[in-house]
This record gives sequence, structure tokens and C-alpha cells, in this order.
Amino acid sequence: MASHRKSRPAGTRVAGIRTPALATAALTSVALLSQSANAAPADDRPSLEEVEKKVDDLYRQAESATDTYNAAKERTTKQRKQVDTLLDDVARRTEKLNQAREELGSFAAEQYRTGAAAPGTATFLLADTPQDYFDQTQLMGRLTSRQKGAVDDYVSEQSATMKKRQEASQSLQSLTETQSDLRTAKATVQKKLADARELLSELTAREKARLAAIEKAKQEAAARKAAELARQQAAAEKAAQGAGQETGRQESTPGTGTSTATDPSYATRAVKALAFARAQIGKPYVWGATGPGSYDCSGLTQAAWKAAGVTLPRVTYDQVNAGTTVPLADAQPGDLVFFYDGITHVGLYIGNGMMIHAPKPGAYVREESIYYDGESAIHSVVRPA
Repeated sequence: MASHRKSRPAGTRVAGIRTPALATAALTSVALLSQSANAAPADDRPSLEEVEKKVDDLYRQAESATDTYNAAKERTTKQRKQVDTLLDDVARRTEKLNQAREELGSFAAEQYRTGAAAPGTATFLLADTPQDYFDQTQLMGRLTSRQKGAVDDYVSEQSATMKKRQEASQSLQSLTETQSDLRTAKATVQKKLADARELLSELTAREKARLAAIEKAKQEAAARKAAELARQQAAAEKAAQGAGQETGRQESTPGTGTSTATDPSYATRAVKALAFARAQIGKPYVWGATGPGSYDCSGLTQAAWKAAGVTLPRVTYDQVNAGTTVPLADAQPGDLVFFYDGITHVGLYIGNGMMIHAPKPGAYVREESIYYDGESAIHSVVRPA
């Protein structure tokens, strides 16, 4: 007899309950969602914009620490020269002091040989005649006077030598402290750069591509702003010429960014500085570097103006005081453009809102808009003396 029992539908049993295929899929989804809930929330990861800001902040802090390092390095060089000079001086004075001491010893020996240790009678006993006694007495008088002068010289030289030794000791102490500052600044730079590299290494390939796109968009926006500034300058200069206002020196037009003409000698030097800077384009940014193979920001501006015969200080917060501050609207090629409240970055203005600078670790010397980080990032413009 044939069985009338229906075959069971495909499915699985969960705790004795038959579940259809659709229910099985639903349970699987629930299990996966449960696993996802137990995993670290996706929101715990910083956004790409947050990573970008953090990396930029770390690079800026590293650049500030680099300036501290450069200043300490410069002080170390000067202090080491000062210490070497003082130690050489101490050595010469010590030798002179030893000679004075030997001279005093020779006087004492000569007095002993002539019997001066017992004046009067002892000297008389060495004399064969009254005339001999008289001659010896005159000699001893002269020796005593000479000895007194030698003693005075010795005391004076001893005092001067002790003073120089104290100066050398203080200079050595200052040198030791500066070397400690140098090590601390170096460690700070390396730590900031390592932190930035670690953040960037955690990005996926897609995130890195997005970050590059964001950077490119910022550069394009900055370039558009620079181009607009150039158009405003050209229009204002054309209007000034048409109105007969050009008298050998163009006055700045508020809000237009029109630049003022400069001293011809300055323009000549600026051409040399800019020529040097352009020749460095493509070389890597390296913290603390002053060329010729690599540069940091202030190392590049210092080297560029040195090629024009102008000596600038080593670090940004000294360079900002090495000339005349001018309005941004009056910026001329060759001027130094400083950035951020801490004056931690500098570039060489080339005109039309553009500059040549050594941007940051991992980048290369390049031309870029002075608005690369927004107009608010610009601290000041200085025309080197």
C-alpha cells in the first residue's frame, strides 16, 4: 500500500523545531549582526578629515620643534667656539703663570746663594772688603725690587687666570645645557614625525587616495585664489596707468592686492634669491637641513638670500625680525611670507600670490599658493634688509 505521507520540506531543526530555509537565512543574519555588535564600533575610527587635521598638526608641531632644534644647534656651534677660545686663553695664561712662578723661584735661589736669607751680617761675611759689602748691598736692593715686581705680576696673572677658568667653566655649563636642549628638540621632532607616519600607515589604500584628492582640491582652490589676486593686481595697475597715476612708484590700492614698487637694488637681490630657490625645486624637505641636497623651510629661505649676498638668521622666529614688515597687499618677489601664530613656517614670495617653499616632511621644494592653508594662516610678510 502506497504511503500518503508528504515529504518534509527542506530545512533545518533548531532546538527540535523545524525551520524553513528563509528562517535559516534570517537567523544567520541575526548572528552576523550580533557578531558585528560585539566588534569595535566603526565610529571609534577617526574620520579622514580628522586624520588629515591631526597629521597636519603633527607636522606643524614638528616644524616648530625643528626651529627649536635649529636654534639650539646654532647656539651650540657658537658656544663651542667660545669655550675653545676660553680654554686656549686659560692654557696660555697658565703657561705664563708657571713662568712667573719659576722666576720667583730663581729669585729665591739667588738670594739664598748670595746670603740674602740673613741680611746684614750674612751678606757682610761674604764680602772680602768694605767695597765688596757695599756692592753686594746695592745688588740685593735691586733684586728685592725686581722680586717685588715679579710677585705683583704673579698675583695679577693668577687672578686673571682664575677669572678665565671661571668663564670657561660657565661656558662649558651653558654648552652642556644647550646640548641637552638640542637632544630634547631632536627627540620631539622625531616623535611628532613618527606619530604622523603611524596615523598615515593606518589608512586604507582608498582612504589614502581620498586624502590625496582632498589635498589636490585644496591646492587647486589656493591656485584659483592666487590667480584671482593676479588678475586684480593687473587690473589695478592698468587702471593706475590709464589715469596717469604711475610716477615711478605704484601706490597700493586697498583691497586689490596691488603691489608697491621697490628699491631697484632690492629687486636685483631678489632676482638672485629667487633664481637660487627655483634651482632647488624638487629637492626633499628634511628637518634641520640647510642644503645643498635638502632643506627645511627656513633653511631654504636662508640659503636663497645668502646667494643674493644677504645673511638671514637660521630660524623662522628670528627671520621674521630680519627686515621690514609690509602689508600682504604690498608683497614683492623675494619677500618672506610667514605662517601661523607660532611663526613656524616661511616661504619665498614669487609674485601673483605664489611662493617657493619647503612644505613639510615627505614633500619636496615646490611652487605653491600662499593661500595653501587658507588666508588666515598667513602671519606676516617681511622684506629682508
